Amino acid sequence: MKVEQLTCAIGAELTGVNLADAVQDADLFAEIRKALLTHRVLFLRDQDISRAEHVAFARKFGELEDHPVVGSDPENPGLLQIYKTPASPPDRYENAWHSDTTWREVPQFGAVLRCIECPTVGGDTMWANMVLAYEGLPEGVKAQIQDLRARHSIEFSFGAAMPMEKRLALKAQYPDPEHPVVRTHPETGEKLLYVNGFTTHFTNFHTPARVRVGQDHTHGAGELLRYLVSQAQIPEYQVRWRWKPNSIAIWDNTATQHYAVMDYPACHRKMERAGIIGSKPF
Repeated sequence: MKVEQLTCAIGAELTGVNLADAVQDADLFAEIRKALLTHRVLFLRDQDISRAEHVAFARKFGELEDHPVVGSDPENPGLLQIYKTPASPPDRYENAWHSDTTWREVPQFGAVLRCIECPTVGGDTMWANMVLAYEGLPEGVKAQIQDLRARHSIEFSFGAAMPMEKRLALKAQYPDPEHPVVRTHPETGEKLLYVNGFTTHFTNFHTPARVRVGQDHTHGAGELLRYLVSQAQIPEYQVRWRWKPNSIAIWDNTATQHYAVMDYPACHRKMERAGIIGSKPF
């Protein structure tokens, strides 16, 4: 297996490997996992594997989860079918910087995404290194946010376009969890910035150290959150991947955010994603 780094900040392409082989080869899988923790997101071409092999490889990292809004393959639970057609309405969920399922008490550890069909040009996906995003913050901002916590919401995102009854039922099933704004990676011990497009507000900003008058809470908290969320947009923290059929991306959902670029015309774009259950943020 050859590992080629794609940018100084994040991402590497693997060649000379078939992911189906890693299901049975413990040493090969260990190499891939090590590369993932180093580079945050891994890319492979020409992975003509079956859905069962896709799921079996992802399960080497941990158990898989379904999604309450996006459907899964009936024969392979945990394998989401993110299918776009010429008749699909414009997407409002993928084309924003986000870390998958932070609206869960236990968000995903990572994901394995395979391209089935895509436009010849357009439809790239970008990833950002949120460890670097945290490291690049001014020291004064780091001190200000070190103990902050924030809410993440499925109602605020996926639920917003639903009829009220259905939206409230979704929120009741997935109450908005509270996560640290500065998260510790459970395997590497690194500090990283953990707010994204699912984050609605800080829960413990209104303290004497941060708020002189009530107006500080309203504007100061909102402006700080917008500033922190915007850090994923910095190109020096990013990598961009051009999809082709049978291309695969494997990413560490704890340490990264991603953005699916909706710049392509009405067409078929079929992606299948296995999401891996993670651990409670701390």
